[in-house]
Amino acid sequence: MKIAFKMLNLIFAALLFASCGQASSSNLKFADLPGKDGVRKINLVAPKGKAIAAFAEGCFWCSEEIFEDVAGVDSVISGYSGGNIPNPTYEKVRTGTTGYAESVLVYYNPAKVSYAELLKVFYASHDATTLNKQGPDEGTQYRSVVFYANPTEKAMAEAAKTNALKSGMFQRAIVTQISPLTAFYRAEEYHQNYAKHNGDNPYIQNVSEQRFQQFKKTYKGKLKQ
Repeated sequence: MKIAFKMLNLIFAALLFASCGQASSSNLKFADLPGKDGVRKINLVAPKGKAIAAFAEGCFWCSEEIFEDVAGVDSVISGYSGGNIPNPTYEKVRTGTTGYAESVLVYYNPAKVSYAELLKVFYASHDATTLNKQGPDEGTQYRSVVFYANPTEKAMAEAAKTNALKSGMFQRAIVTQISPLTAFYRAEEYHQNYAKHNGDNPYIQNVSEQRFQQFKKTYKGKLKQ
């Protein structure tokens, strides 16, 4: 996916760090263990009165924009989860050999949006039937995953998967994995809020934005104004 735009990313990286800095600063207080190239391991403890949820559904540029638009969601972090090496970087993850998937960590207000509703967002915002593939992006780093934090979330994720299949929204078997959330690494700063700050990027225009608009047409829940 973004390999073709590697040089563009590098050029904009410094600018994006500055422009995203204030918007992302509230998330940084949840981070610990700074890693290589700005990648950080996130403390998976939600602020008081809030909750967190983690999903993988292809390119995190797309997923971040989608979940950010859901009413009750406070913020979304793009990052990596599900892998088996410490301090993953984009350069490593994109090889498809680390076990990590491009993921999003969603901070939300459970009084305004439920975990069950976020699972509906998850299934409404990507094709859960394509194994290790989402749109033009291929590799295990683009697989479909619900990461659960406890047995209750696991049961809800399994029920949501069954309901999505029964609903008829998919014509093939769902390949979504349901896996424990053991760690989440915040991706490099230039990935944060990428769609918002790079509307002229061809990938954003031709893939992310189309996926976002399709989601808004089909999702029946409440979105932000």
